[in-house]
Amino acid sequence: MKANGKTVEEILNNLPENRAESFNKLHDVIVKNLPKGFEAAISYGGLGYVIPHTLYPAGYHCKPIEPLPFAGIASQKDSINFYHMGLYSDPKLMEWFVSEYTKHSNQKLDMGKSCVRFKKLNEIPYELIAELMTKMSAQEWIEIYEQKYLPKPKKK
Repeated sequence: MKANGKTVEEILNNLPENRAESFNKLHDVIVKNLPKGFEAAISYGGLGYVIPHTLYPAGYHCKPIEPLPFAGIASQKDSINFYHMGLYSDPKLMEWFVSEYTKHSNQKLDMGKSCVRFKKLNEIPYELIAELMTKMSAQEWIEIYEQKYLPKPKKK
């Protein structure tokens, strides 16, 4: 589902009525706990939390005009989805998140590689998401990104 808006504010103001409160609360929790260097922005047409070009001028290697993505949220057909590249990239962080999830939600964890789907909006573990957002600095994400995801130079 494509976000309805071209700015962070437009996306937040154009949510389905039944999702607006939960989505905005999730956004607020993320923003309040973003380490220095990250910012809320439009990323791939949706609401993302990125390292801006001012800090990482090269941008995202797949599409350099985009800032370096780190996390995001989206209102999908049946859920609010939360994306966090640190979970996908750092097995220890993933292990921590999975073990902590059951302490914060009665719902079974519904997760893909970097995507956590929240189908029951009253079960979003806001405190867990807040803590997760503090676990990786912008510099740590840049280092992981450059090590794991940047294309390696071709040998001649």
